Amino acid sequence: MDLKGKKFVLVGGAGLIGSHTLDCLLNEDIKEIVIYDNFVRGSEENIKDALHDSRVKVFEDGGDILQKDVLLRALDGADGVFHFAALWLLHCHEYPRTAFKVNVEGTLNVMEACIERNVKRLVYSSSASVYGDALFEPMDENHPFNNKNFYGATKIASEAMMRAFHHRYGLDYVGLRYMNVYGPRQDYKGAYMAVIMKMLDSIDRGEGPTVFGDGSETFDFIAAHDCGLANVRSMESNATDDYYNIGTGVGTSLRELAEIILDITNCKQDINYLPRSEATLVTNRVGSTKKSADEINFVSTISLKDGLKDLVKWRDKEILDSPTSFN
Repeated sequence: MDLKGKKFVLVGGAGLIGSHTLDCLLNEDIKEIVIYDNFVRGSEENIKDALHDSRVKVFEDGGDILQKDVLLRALDGADGVFHFAALWLLHCHEYPRTAFKVNVEGTLNVMEACIERNVKRLVYSSSASVYGDALFEPMDENHPFNNKNFYGATKIASEAMMRAFHHRYGLDYVGLRYMNVYGPRQDYKGAYMAVIMKMLDSIDRGEGPTVFGDGSETFDFIAAHDCGLANVRSMESNATDDYYNIGTGVGTSLRELAEIILDITNCKQDINYLPRSEATLVTNRVGSTKKSADEINFVSTISLKDGLKDLVKWRDKEILDSPTSFN
């Protein structure tokens, strides 16, 4: 889709990935952006700068994806929709029925609203959680669904619904399977994002960062800004009825992650290793990025070290208000 002169609705647009997508969209010659968010996890703080742009507004009558009549009104005249809204992994683990209601039924509402409002294109935020623990690496998009948690189950169900709506109603969509997202505006609720924040908390206390397990668990860490860029590239692309890994393709162990954080914060303490206890989390996950590069023109732009520096600077300013030095 040519973005010029178009109207977009960001469902869950005040959250981590949604707000970074908003920033990226504002670099384009778009007509209007509507933020549809209930501000349970998203925040006005995340979008405060963007709201100075006259093209951006928050839908004032509500932001709950379970209120379909309100959602339909928000999508009036929309050319494209980005769907980010969902309960997070640990919340789904604790409250599976609510997770089903929001992540599955809510996504169905978004899909139906897109059809009823003749939206030209939908970009859906799925997750690499559909894969579970890697059976081979790098995982391509044909990797089996090895998921064992309820969050991943809701994403698998939603992916299947998207495909069904494409074939029955012609819904033009693509879905993005994010690897381990981090960056400015993140909170402590994301199971994997919280690892980084808790390492930084330990350093603030004069301790070394804590790693659960032996530190060998390996993940693909992708900056939230790059996820925003991937959303914009996906809306622009001609790809349809398909899913794409969004990551760097580079695996980083938790030990290596802790070492990078020690380096950029000038912390001289040792890493603390504790027994691993989170049974809901996977141990290895690195995705192939070839398909996303070839078909939606997305390649990550931010290295892990640079992305962590951005995160620490944001955290110092917005959370601690006390500067941290850098190498």
